Amino acid sequence: MNLRAMFKIQTSSNGKSVVFTLSGRIQAAALTDLQKLLKDKAGDHNVALDLKDVKLVNRDMVLFLGSCEAKGVKLSNCPRYIREWIEKEVTQSEKR
Repeated sequence: MNLRAMFKIQTSSNGKSVVFTLSGRIQAAALTDLQKLLKDKAGDHNVALDLKDVKLVNRDMVLFLGSCEAKGVKLSNCPRYIREWIEKEVTQSEKR
């Protein structure tokens, strides 16, 4: 089974900002691709990750999303379970 085929990334830009629309099941195997895409395409633009169509994530992805947000990346249409999980991970890391 190809885990990378289980998710999709679409990119749109208006010149000042870049939006990466993620959909499907996003697992750890996709992180490398997503990190590279953010590095290569974002540049000096404002960046947003649209998570409206994300169906499933794992802990690695949640940690990644939390770190993106801490760096100024906007998480648009973030499903409630992902938002709550990010907040839980941030709280736990602050206690360490």
